[in-house]
Amino acid sequence: MSDYKFFEQVNRAFDKAAAYTKFESGLLEQMKACNDVLHISFPIERDDGSIEVIQGWRVEHSHHKLPTKGGIRYAMEVNEDETMALAALMTYKCAVVNVPFGGAKGGIKIDRNNYSERELERITRRYTFQLMKKNFIGPGTDVPAPDYGTGAREMGWIMDTYRQMSTEIDAEGCVTGKPLSQGGIRGRTEATGRGVFFGVQEACFNKEDMKSIGLDEGVEGKTFVVQGLGNVGYHAAKNMVDAGAIMVGVAEIDGSIYSESGIELDKLMDYKKETGGVSGFEGTQTLKDSSSVLETECDILIPAALENQLNEKNAKRIKAKIIGEAANGPTTSEAHEIIKNRGALIIPDNYLNAGGVTVSYFEWLKNIQHVRFGRMGKRFEEDSYKRILSVIETVSDRKFTDKELKFLAKGGGEAELVDAGLKDTMVNSYNEINELRKIHDVDLRTAAFVNAINKLGEIYEQMGIFP
Repeated sequence: MSDYKFFEQVNRAFDKAAAYTKFESGLLEQMKACNDVLHISFPIERDDGSIEVIQGWRVEHSHHKLPTKGGIRYAMEVNEDETMALAALMTYKCAVVNVPFGGAKGGIKIDRNNYSERELERITRRYTFQLMKKNFIGPGTDVPAPDYGTGAREMGWIMDTYRQMSTEIDAEGCVTGKPLSQGGIRGRTEATGRGVFFGVQEACFNKEDMKSIGLDEGVEGKTFVVQGLGNVGYHAAKNMVDAGAIMVGVAEIDGSIYSESGIELDKLMDYKKETGGVSGFEGTQTLKDSSSVLETECDILIPAALENQLNEKNAKRIKAKIIGEAANGPTTSEAHEIIKNRGALIIPDNYLNAGGVTVSYFEWLKNIQHVRFGRMGKRFEEDSYKRILSVIETVSDRKFTDKELKFLAKGGGEAELVDAGLKDTMVNSYNEINELRKIHDVDLRTAAFVNAINKLGEIYEQMGIFP
């Protein structure tokens, strides 16, 4: 759809929710506006010696809290409108899950498959240099993270470039999603997908809501379709399968597959690695295109690719009873109304994919505090648990084996603490927006926006001035 405007879609959802808040129109307009928009063009030398001009963006949507926070995307679809929309969503998302950042987003308009590793490194480092020149990066200013088309390697290049040009002691905190050896945190890679699972699971635990859409309580036994087996989609699917759900459909760039009896995720990933796609996987039906599987029979649909995947053209054919928006903006406002009116429960992106920024927050805290989570307390906890178990052995005449002692006395290390913090965040935030949903008799997306607007508005009013 050539006339699709992502930022307009975000603002439309904002306006709908604003009607349920107390704030006057001028303040609401300030909340919606992007504070700073940077468009940069820079040359890089290709491996063959030719020169190419690269287009990039960085948008800081809201400075009500600093630093601003948001990923960097490498894709041909990157443009100013998309980057503004994603930055705005980050502001609202951070507010919903109580992460103290303003929203930001960045992107470079390239197809990464057309560039060598050395070329990608040059692009990433030059982009970082441009951000530094304009004061659009720094541990207290603006902190990027991975997004579609980027990962830990690119974040490592960003951090290294920044550190070489900065004398800040907190330089590692200029970016998150880094390799562990460069100040990253355990659990960041799978954070967004695992957060999606925690959100879907919490929704499925609500007996009243499940009854209203004709499903039993819990995740176990439910069928699901996932669109996109990248980092987010894979980890969401893996956690769903581990919890007893049945993956019946998958969409990828090369096409989509479906099987009523279920698809084995690990075997499919091996096949994808070997062939580059999912089409033709043994025991499945290969469908006509990559979007057809979205319309198949399933309990839960998890769009984990790009925006504008569920739209007015296919919304009436979507059969899933739960839509778990793992991607940013996968459902247009028109499609949202069609699917909602059919009775489906839509778990919105401005809550559900906040696992990434939540664990990024933990990584940023680790970097500016210069101490690993668990380092101060893990051994103390283990010794305390061992003393308690020793007393139990004494009074009950029960002797624990070495294996039992190791399991029962285990203290919280970084991975365990991060996972616990992520789960607590996703569970509490879901219940918070679900309560607002029932108070105002609205859908979860509107409730999440109401939640964010109320928190932002309170900060703006307390400040007494616009930031």
